[in-house]
Amino acid sequence: MNIAAMLAGLALDFLIGDPEGWPHPVIWIGKYVSFQEARLRARGGNLRRGAVWLTASTVLLTMALTAMLLFALSLLGRAALFAGMCALSWTCISAKCLAKEARGVAAALTVSLERGRRQVGRIVGRDTAELSEAEILRAAVETVAENATDGVISPMLYLALGGPVLALGFKAASTLDSMVGYLDERYRDIGWSSAKLDDALNFIPARICGTLMCAAAALCGLDARGARRILRRDHANHLSPNCAWSESAAAGALGVRLGGAHRYFGKVVEKPSIGDAMREIERADIERANRLMYASALEWAALWAVLGVVL
Repeated sequence: MNIAAMLAGLALDFLIGDPEGWPHPVIWIGKYVSFQEARLRARGGNLRRGAVWLTASTVLLTMALTAMLLFALSLLGRAALFAGMCALSWTCISAKCLAKEARGVAAALTVSLERGRRQVGRIVGRDTAELSEAEILRAAVETVAENATDGVISPMLYLALGGPVLALGFKAASTLDSMVGYLDERYRDIGWSSAKLDDALNFIPARICGTLMCAAAALCGLDARGARRILRRDHANHLSPNCAWSESAAAGALGVRLGGAHRYFGKVVEKPSIGDAMREIERADIERANRLMYASALEWAALWAVLGVVL
């Protein structure tokens, strides 16, 4: 049932995405994180110790509430339980939303550079006020490549292994990381455990995603050999132990250079470059990155479908 529900959730995401105004679980997870963060800061004391509470309570409460909901549905019968699993699986995967936001960057750039900066600011954590068009495009491509792991491949893995309970626990950890898992002075203490947990949960999926993208490059008519070469060479070129796996595969497939220094909260953070600048990055690379992400998800789904039949 886990694999079947995951595949159904993926299909729903591909077809519908995240409807505007939908009561998405991540919204409620985010509200809880904001509430607990404010409470911990107001109380004072050791924020590093409070960080463990914030991380553990967010993840465990999310998993407990999900388990309770599924138990209640199981009382209504197997069909109700499976329908609930499919719906919750749908909320865990964000391929269409990611692709839509990235396409919005390309569309915004056709209007003005300033509009492009505002649009890319919706999907990246770096400062965007002074970005050039090339930097905006690199940010969008990096976001698609990076989030192919934690927005698509990782949730699919955890859905298959542990159903919506485990997958929504992962989404809680991912939400924590996106809200408090930063290295700057404000978040370093309160977000350290969330960042570490997110790194651990994405460790294996990131490597799977990089491998899938190399194969997907061939399906998309991109440079599969270049993807493999850059993946082998640049997979460690990031402050994160995971992000460069999918980013290096995408950079090699597209023949562009990603990474480098970025400004966060007014401070420049030096990062290694990823890939070779075989050509200048262009707006069409956003759609190419989207195709890589979709093809990787389909490859992963096919592998799980075969495994589900065998099991």
